[in-house]
Amino acid sequence: MQQQIIEVTNVNKSFQNGKQIINVLDRVSFHVEKGEIVTLLGKSGCGKSTLLNMVGGFEKPDEGSVILDGKSIKQPTKKCVMLFQQINLLPWRSVLKNVELGLAGEKISREEKNERVMEALKLVGLEGHLHQFPHQLSGGMQQRVAIARALAIAPDVILMDEPFAALDTFNRYHLQDELLRIQEKKRTTILLVTHDIDEAVYLSDRILIMESHPGRIFKDIPIKLVKPRDRAHGDFHYYRKKILEEFELSGDQFVPEYNI
Repeated sequence: MQQQIIEVTNVNKSFQNGKQIINVLDRVSFHVEKGEIVTLLGKSGCGKSTLLNMVGGFEKPDEGSVILDGKSIKQPTKKCVMLFQQINLLPWRSVLKNVELGLAGEKISREEKNERVMEALKLVGLEGHLHQFPHQLSGGMQQRVAIARALAIAPDVILMDEPFAALDTFNRYHLQDELLRIQEKKRTTILLVTHDIDEAVYLSDRILIMESHPGRIFKDIPIKLVKPRDRAHGDFHYYRKKILEEFELSGDQFVPEYNI
């Protein structure tokens, strides 16, 4: 039996908009096992990013619990790092210095720091670009720097909030493959938010379909396909169709993104 590294139990969350109380999440429960890639999939406003922020320690539930590796999450921790759609590299720092930033404040030797930074950069294929600056890199390469910075921290969990949404199709596909290659080697647990059904099917071990107003987990769908996956295969299209049918059953009108 695999270890559950993330446990979300009966989480409720509301926000106030003027005099109106908006119920964003209602009795949300799910778990993620160590080494899994699990995707939260749903239309805008269903609470996906709010859930991700709770797991990251940036938001707190009104009710319920969010547990990371057996401990209640009170604040952000380096055991669990977040990758955003906005890459957030410092433009005045080189690739090397941006990745080193993830280890700021760590009580480790300079030698160990260098080893971790270089290992992370080699994993994402950027060891030949150490002294370039963000403006000299493509969008895909910038995202690889951000991934390397997260990997250098050696977290147990990486949270990803639509990290490839701003990239063109070819860069997105390439980085999806890179992510799978790295995740297979490091066995890092990944919790991903996306609007892209193809991306969810391609990457995920399980997909959690969310309905909205308020946000709930409507369906937990295991993706029983060997990785790497063939987007043109009939089995891939079977899962795509199944997910669209589940959205129809949930009552949400979901407009999928297709990358063909």
